[in-house]
Amino acid sequence: MYSLKTIYKVSLLLGLLTLGGCKTLTPVKMPSTIQTTESFTGRTDTTSIGQVPWKVFFQDPYLVSLIDTALRNNPDLKIAVQRIEMARADVLRTKGFLLPSVQVEASTGVRKYGDYTMDGVGNYDTNFSDNIDQDRRIPSILPDYFLGLRSSWEIDIWGRLRTLREAAYARYLATEQGRQLVVTRLVAEISSLYYELLTLDSELGIIRKNKTLQESALETIQIQKEGGRANELGVRQFRAQLLNTQSLEIQKQQQIIEVENMLNALLGRFPQQIARGESILQQKLPEELTAGIPATMLRRRPDIRQAELELRASKADLLAARAAFLPSLTVSAHAGFNAFNAAFLFNPASLAYGLLGGLTAPVFNRKALEAGRLWAQASSLEALSVYNQAVVRGYQEVVTSIRGVENLGKIAELKSQEALTLQQAVAVSNDLYLAGYATYLEVITAQRSVLQTELELAEIQKQQFLVMIDLYRSLGGGWE
Repeated sequence: MYSLKTIYKVSLLLGLLTLGGCKTLTPVKMPSTIQTTESFTGRTDTTSIGQVPWKVFFQDPYLVSLIDTALRNNPDLKIAVQRIEMARADVLRTKGFLLPSVQVEASTGVRKYGDYTMDGVGNYDTNFSDNIDQDRRIPSILPDYFLGLRSSWEIDIWGRLRTLREAAYARYLATEQGRQLVVTRLVAEISSLYYELLTLDSELGIIRKNKTLQESALETIQIQKEGGRANELGVRQFRAQLLNTQSLEIQKQQQIIEVENMLNALLGRFPQQIARGESILQQKLPEELTAGIPATMLRRRPDIRQAELELRASKADLLAARAAFLPSLTVSAHAGFNAFNAAFLFNPASLAYGLLGGLTAPVFNRKALEAGRLWAQASSLEALSVYNQAVVRGYQEVVTSIRGVENLGKIAELKSQEALTLQQAVAVSNDLYLAGYATYLEVITAQRSVLQTELELAEIQKQQFLVMIDLYRSLGGGWE
């Protein structure tokens, strides 16, 4: 029996170790998260287009079909789904830490004690005792057979295992947000490429229309040359302009092939022609693009919610790293049949069981634990910075897109008037040239200007749709 003095010393030692570990539980002062403003650019909208499902927001049925196909077949989305499954498995693993581990054990072994050891002398002396029969005499080479259950259970008295489970669960939720982030980016990318494809179609049509006009002008000046009213220089200038337009036509055809292949890659299929609807000139922008308030954006954007959950997980990791300094209470148990003679293994007298509970505290490995705590603390601060960065980036994207919608609308209106004016100038220049009041250079300049302006107008109209898509994505739209 241990004396009370010995028990007191052991208890005092464990108490000191516990107090030493408790120092690590002193909360670390963490910087606060960034606070957003109450509105975007002074707007007070109560609703946000980010709340509109993508199937309602996009009206073109061809685009809706493309997005739907991508959500079924896109490789990046499939990878994100598997990451969710991995995180879910990690949650189940950390939940298992809170439960006792139980194993079925069937083992056998052999031992030979030295003659001049306590066990060897004890076994030798026991064999001469009158209290045991022949079956219970201990052989000099001692077999050992065991068949039963062994269990071990760490009782979570400081909450370390629970915080590990909370960290795993937060990361599982973060992976779900990661999947939604892939979805929003996929919807935005496919719709952007689709409108770019429509723009290329429109630009190709503009080029072909102008090519027809230039062919007609070339035929006219060739006739005039034959009649002595024009020279070879004018013919060559018109032909050079026509050749340049023909090269632009081939460039646009190649760009269409490239965009179609990019779309097919996102759809997870081999290159093929993409079916599309009306031209970019006939596509309609929503009448009103409302942004709502920043608080709504924070709740909807998957990247911000993912960063927030990663921050929560890293804080839980830090708590678990601090709790690792404290003593742990482990209970071990076994029950089964144990004998040194296999013939008597299943004899009721061979039934054996045991129960052991003990406190263990780190002493010499505290530096490793301290390194783990410092790593968890740095990881937590990093996660906080990532969260703040995501909030600032989201706010900036919304404001930039709002201003882009407003300014591109004004530019498109002015560019439309410019294109109409230049189209009229081409007609006038042709009439004047035929009447002898304008030079062929003026006709060429007018034709070149209208071609350039019409292409710029198509590009601006595309930018209007792209900035609309970016506003929709930046407000958290596209994942439902």
